[in-house]
Amino acid sequence: MAAPTRINHLGIAVRTMAEGLAIWQQALGLTLEQVVEMPERGLRIAFLRCGETSVELLEPLHENSEISKFISDRGPGIHHVCLETTDLAASSEHAAQHGAILLGQGPKLGAEGLPTRFAHPKTTGGVLVELLEKA
Repeated sequence: MAAPTRINHLGIAVRTMAEGLAIWQQALGLTLEQVVEMPERGLRIAFLRCGETSVELLEPLHENSEISKFISDRGPGIHHVCLETTDLAASSEHAAQHGAILLGQGPKLGAEGLPTRFAHPKTTGGVLVELLEKA
């Protein structure tokens, strides 16, 4: 079993990137590394460095984005925790064998261009968990 090795990033849903950057970059002093747009998912994502991990700000590009319902229901805040693994298939299989319900039909590329899988929060103690493969 390839257990996750570290927290890669925390995903934070924001109403607007300007609001998110005002907090995480300006007030808290994190360094903005890059901003990526994923129009196919309706997202603008900013990566801010915090030591060995990152904070990932997720801004909806439209009302049907992947995080619009989350923000509408819960407001801005922590959206997910991303755990890094060297073997996504083995980590995903292990999680599923122990009760995690994996979302989607298989891995898909995340904002970093790396394969990811998400585990449903109903099966992970109320936390949306992203598994990310990084060799």
